[in-house]
Amino acid sequence: MDDVDRMLLTELQQDATQAYAALGKAVGLSAGAAHERVRKLREQGVIRRTTVDVDPAAVGRGVMAFVLVEAGSWMGDAPTKAALEALPEVVEAHIIAGPASLLVKVRTPTTEELQASLRRLYAIEGVTGTQTIVVLESFFERSVDAKGDDSPVRPSPPEPSR
Repeated sequence: MDDVDRMLLTELQQDATQAYAALGKAVGLSAGAAHERVRKLREQGVIRRTTVDVDPAAVGRGVMAFVLVEAGSWMGDAPTKAALEALPEVVEAHIIAGPASLLVKVRTPTTEELQASLRRLYAIEGVTGTQTIVVLESFFERSVDAKGDDSPVRPSPPEPSR
């Protein structure tokens, strides 16, 4: 993957609906060359899917929580994955190291529905407990930086004292 591919990814993350002609123009390629590169990025698995960013609150999923799932056994198997995938309110699930076995992101319409979701999570075989963190407000969510710029974010210089 070269710098042109990274620029293509950045452009697509901003607007995946743009025409290949516009995409190519933005990165200095013809429409055909842009199309071919995007096709190759899909084949290589760099672009996993093309999707729409939907506002969860607008579709009745305004309550977000992160749930630490504690387990008495390894949770990284197919039955656990299938059980989590069967719960539509579970939008992400990650095997983690630390005080729990899984970190699950849940979106529900209400806190009452969140409580019902926690019951369903607790009913999954092997689950021994949960710890839930309800999100009150999100400052931002971002995509992976396609440019590969992993330099640390530099803080703003301090205000001069008076």
